[in-house]
Amino acid sequence: MAADAAEEIRGTAHGTAPVPLSVLDLVTVGAGRTATEALRTGVDIARLAEARGFHRYWVAEHHSMPGVASSSPAVILAHLAAHTERVRLGSGGVMLPNHAPLVIAEQFGTLEAMAPGRVDLGLGRAPGTDGATAAALRRTDRLNEGADDFPQQLAELIRFLDDDFPDGHPYSRIHAVPGPVQGTSPGGVQSTHRPPVWLLGSSGFSARLAGTLGLPFAFAHHFSAQNTVPALELYRDSFRPSAVLDAPYALIGVSALATDDEKEARRQVLAAALNMVRLRTGRPGLVPAPEEAEAYDFSPMEREFVQSWNANVIHGTADEVRTGLDDLQKRTGADELMITANAHGGDVRLRSYELIADAYGLPTA
Repeated sequence: MAADAAEEIRGTAHGTAPVPLSVLDLVTVGAGRTATEALRTGVDIARLAEARGFHRYWVAEHHSMPGVASSSPAVILAHLAAHTERVRLGSGGVMLPNHAPLVIAEQFGTLEAMAPGRVDLGLGRAPGTDGATAAALRRTDRLNEGADDFPQQLAELIRFLDDDFPDGHPYSRIHAVPGPVQGTSPGGVQSTHRPPVWLLGSSGFSARLAGTLGLPFAFAHHFSAQNTVPALELYRDSFRPSAVLDAPYALIGVSALATDDEKEARRQVLAAALNMVRLRTGRPGLVPAPEEAEAYDFSPMEREFVQSWNANVIHGTADEVRTGLDDLQKRTGADELMITANAHGGDVRLRSYELIADAYGLPTA
């Protein structure tokens, strides 16, 4: 890694934000909308993030979910690289057990060549989907093996990224291209820099591993809020300084939606919660419109789930969301807040990031 690796990882807080702010985009597709529209909105959000001083924009790997168009993070990030110049782009994350480490090294080496010095490689160990889809992705039904082998897969991937398998290793003559080998070959002028690796998690496993390896850690607070503080404490307690970081650095994913009107925020959040109800009960679909959610007859069990789910979604006016984000950062000590805005329409999601930027007085150009 380059000597400035820590600078790429540690962002800068702007305006009155307590820590750097970033974006996690699930590229959601609403009922009556197309994936094309969702991907165009992603470009608009990435451009806004860049213009307003958000530190990074990540997309997350999901599969077999009609309402989420981010099944191929590397493809989306390549598209975004062509439409941005400064904002960091990355995966939040790529699900390592779904892929051969060499393939990921090649994909993110290509992205690094497209957008030098501004690509992040966030890695998760979950499948990002249901068991049957994971089996189709991995061509095996022995799914636990992939998760159990995660540390070994991670070590192999980092070796490919650094192009440093030891002599005698079966892969010592294999190179991830684009990659460092092009800079160390005779006549090579390609930078040997490669994307920083992040570990993602929603429990303690990746927290401990990230700490032990001295890597930055991203926790999925937006769907595992009860584990946030314990996982961050475990990460910090386990941390060992490395060539990448001399001190822990943890961001948390936060579900937050700001609207011009508090009532509209409640409507949008209810629609997103109905989408989660359907996903959790094996009925994944497009994100419903607020009108559909308002007319839906929730069962008592579904209503209880919605209340529990929305308790961890910061929503309301821009001032209310800013207060909620500030309180969450104080409670967790997170070094960075990565905001995901889930709503039916792309215009609502885009407006939410704009309102949050305004609430914190982030740069306007």
